[in-house]
Amino acid sequence: MAIFQVEGGHRLHGAITPQGAKNEALQILCATLLTPERVTVRNVPRIIDVLQLIELLEHMGVEVTHPEENTYTFCARELDFDYIRSDDYRKRCTRLRGSVMLIGPMLARYGVGYVPRPGGDKIGRRRLDTHFIGFRKLGARFDFDAATEGGFYTVEGRDLRGTYMLLDEASVTGTANIIMAAVLAKGTTTIYNAACEPYIQQLCRMLNRMGARISGIASNLLTIEGVESLGGTEHTMLPDMIEVGSFIGMAAMTQSELTIRNVSFENLGIIPAQFARMGIRFEQRGDDLYIPSQEHYGIESFIDGSIMTIADAPWPGLTPDLLSIFLVVATQARGSVLIHQKMFESRLFFVDKLIDMGAQIILCDPHRATVIGHDHRIRLRATRMTSPDIRAGVALLIAAMSAEGCSTIQNIEQIDRGYHDIETRLNALGARITRLDDCQ
Repeated sequence: MAIFQVEGGHRLHGAITPQGAKNEALQILCATLLTPERVTVRNVPRIIDVLQLIELLEHMGVEVTHPEENTYTFCARELDFDYIRSDDYRKRCTRLRGSVMLIGPMLARYGVGYVPRPGGDKIGRRRLDTHFIGFRKLGARFDFDAATEGGFYTVEGRDLRGTYMLLDEASVTGTANIIMAAVLAKGTTTIYNAACEPYIQQLCRMLNRMGARISGIASNLLTIEGVESLGGTEHTMLPDMIEVGSFIGMAAMTQSELTIRNVSFENLGIIPAQFARMGIRFEQRGDDLYIPSQEHYGIESFIDGSIMTIADAPWPGLTPDLLSIFLVVATQARGSVLIHQKMFESRLFFVDKLIDMGAQIILCDPHRATVIGHDHRIRLRATRMTSPDIRAGVALLIAAMSAEGCSTIQNIEQIDRGYHDIETRLNALGARITRLDDCQ
């Protein structure tokens, strides 16, 4: 098992370009099953979760080519349903969360979809009810085989019909799955309380270029007029907003001067404003973000003087994927902040590692943590730690880069799932991160 050895205390300098968006990639790649024609996708992030999904699509019968760096073409003329019912398909699907979004396209085009209980980060309950309630409203039948190891979902519906539905929660993957099922259904589908993240917007615009008729894009009320078939298209993915946020936090924690290239600023939503409330300065230069070196940054309080609260919320609120970053950045801020992770009850448990490093954090309950910042007066201490999930892993990496001494991070495969070649990219800026194959 690979580990990172991180020598802390080095300031970064230079420019870095974020990779394509992981969460968008998983949706877009699944959507290629909706057409027998060729779909070209650019700015594909070469990370484990995405590469595993591409391999899975190949095994399902999709023709995949890789004409140039970060560009793939997909042609799903026919699917191998014998393979889709195999143990190998089940094992591959259980490795990644995004596999659940295969059901919507399969159901729309072939009238049937199979997927085992998906894998992904163990960050708390990640229920799938929204997906299957939506499929049922379109006229599909749903079955869950609990006898199969891990559980197996089957959805059948060869005569899907559009309808009105009010989603019980604004689930991003649930919304994407239902959209992909509805584009080929007969009649009109109306989805209220739909997720409206930039990734959903990107999916809708791509489907419209393929011949779908989706209106209300960027709102929580989508209207989908079903069509007979979809054609091929070309699509370019947005830069990963989570990487952008990670690099902003990294610059602040290490007191570094950093330029983040091609961030698609208009799609960052509230993220820049939230970092500004943490006291972190930055400049927008075209579509780049320039973060100057700051010796200190202070957390604002609310107008009435009460402690700042940073909480996740459905878009256009703050993405939960960045709360781990905000928490670690707060450890060296001036002032205090309450981090409220509303959506996942296991995402804050990594704070024990930060406390071991000398951070002043009170874990109030599984959802809330209060951070009292050191204002860089006391450096974090190096330690040995384990990455529990993708985002916590990068938060621990940021902590290690700012700490005094040499830290060891185990289970870095979790980081690799969401960040491509992260140590090479950061070392080019002045970091000291070494990847080792075993615990030496």
